[in-house]
Amino acid sequence: MSVETISILGCGWLGFPLAESFLNEGYIVKGSTTSKDKLPGFWKVGIKPYELHFNPEPAGDDLADFLDTDVLIINIPPKAGKLGDGFHPQQIQAVVNALRQSGAKLPYAIYVSSTSVYPDLNRDVVEDDVVTPDQAAAPAFVEAEQLILGLGNSTVLRFGGLLGYNRIPGRYVAGKKDLTTGSVPVNYIHRDDGIGVIRALINHPQPGQTFSVVSPEHPTREAVYRKNCDDFGYETPTFAEPSEPEPFKIISPEKLIKTIGYSFQYPDPLAFYYAP
Repeated sequence: MSVETISILGCGWLGFPLAESFLNEGYIVKGSTTSKDKLPGFWKVGIKPYELHFNPEPAGDDLADFLDTDVLIINIPPKAGKLGDGFHPQQIQAVVNALRQSGAKLPYAIYVSSTSVYPDLNRDVVEDDVVTPDQAAAPAFVEAEQLILGLGNSTVLRFGGLLGYNRIPGRYVAGKKDLTTGSVPVNYIHRDDGIGVIRALINHPQPGQTFSVVSPEHPTREAVYRKNCDDFGYETPTFAEPSEPEPFKIISPEKLIKTIGYSFQYPDPLAFYYAP
């Protein structure tokens, strides 16, 4: 696949540094945001900026020009809590409709989904455990995945909890009391590895495939929180035994590792790089 232009729909905490990594390799990068205030920052680093909204229908800058690209990375938050579970699939349907109506050759599409699709099965979990919405803990994400996969030349990435840099899990629980989920294993991915996986797929596309993107090691929440609090001086939360065992899932990245040979920069969430 010859790639010159990459469009990132949702150029935020993950998308912006991803765009910068592509710019460093000489790609033309188009990035979208819903915030007009961010457009000058895009221009400054060399990203061609677009203000685009999907509410759920598209509005804003020249969508057809944005979608005229070799690779389209779709990374927009679902906002289900505010707008209902059906809103995000409607957004993705609008993206798919715009792609089909553009008249241009369909780009290779990568959709950033979430491991929240997996229910707590109290065991190791793989991609085939959730294929249809009725199997999912978050059916709307799977509906959106199916819409993207229906394009043909597309890949779904189910990201675990995306952390690193200023996103430090221990900070969010500092000082809390009697947490009962301390024994639950984490399913995290460092932002640098999230970027690395997307870059690897552009070099070795996997159309029609779905991958879980999580670090291969799964320490407990308590271990991660204590390490973060020790490292950064947060007040360590306290933990309590739950009245019943907490449900859990251990999400396996083996398919990703075996298929594209990806080697994680941060395989262990206890050793993630942070920059508070």
